[in-house]
Amino acid sequence: MVKIITDTTAGLAAEVTTRYGIPVIPQIIHFDGDSFMEGVDMNNAAFMQRLKTARNLPKTAAPPPELFIKEFERLTPSGEPILCIHPTSELSGTIRSVTAARAEFPKADIRIIDTRVIGSPLATLVTLAAEWAATGVDVDTIESRIRSMIPRCHVYFLVATLDFLARGGRIGGASALLGSVLQIKPILALHDGKIDLIERERTQKRALQRLKELVTQKIARDGNGYLSIMHAAVPDQAQALAQDLCLQLGIRSAPILDVPPAIVVHGGPGILAVAFFS
Repeated sequence: MVKIITDTTAGLAAEVTTRYGIPVIPQIIHFDGDSFMEGVDMNNAAFMQRLKTARNLPKTAAPPPELFIKEFERLTPSGEPILCIHPTSELSGTIRSVTAARAEFPKADIRIIDTRVIGSPLATLVTLAAEWAATGVDVDTIESRIRSMIPRCHVYFLVATLDFLARGGRIGGASALLGSVLQIKPILALHDGKIDLIERERTQKRALQRLKELVTQKIARDGNGYLSIMHAAVPDQAQALAQDLCLQLGIRSAPILDVPPAIVVHGGPGILAVAFFS
């Protein structure tokens, strides 16, 4: 059976990782001289609490190759192929680390996919790959299916402030907003692995309404839309957004995931995001 590996930027629920036996490699968080492995040394709640009192903006680092090597040493003796599914290389160094680790196992069938996304759509892709693997689908087919989905992925999000994106150097195409005297609420998107400005609204209410419109206009209506919601410390807003979209789209439910700490570092508390496939 194909083995699936991912990392903590997917924000996968523990239920999924346990059910399919998915190794989740931790991102590294640096807080005022202290280093933590995300999800191992510090959970989401502890991270958010410490973020409130941190003297300086924390920094992130990709998992070192050694963490991947440890998993490869455990999994490769079975001779089964390994599929590593990770976040966009534009925002994370994870792909570089896993590629360096793979070089230590030249005879193993280890495949790496840069999904060009991060967060809940990455979780969707990993979960689908694990489901297919569990039913005996071969690695070529799984890899082909995942790669075909990547260009159809859309991620739209709102942030409470652009300060975190600017200070973390991840603002991308939204940099045009910096220094603006207008009190605007931007709608941002993750497009081809980079953050872009999509539209500007004057109020949070209008931005949220437009966000919903974008989703309902573009999501696949054939059951392959895989709607998911993400948030950073705004659970009530995320729940309301999920309920509204599910009602409009006629679907029963959509997973709501916490934005992982390694993403909150760069986007800040208050992120509200929607991901889906067109």
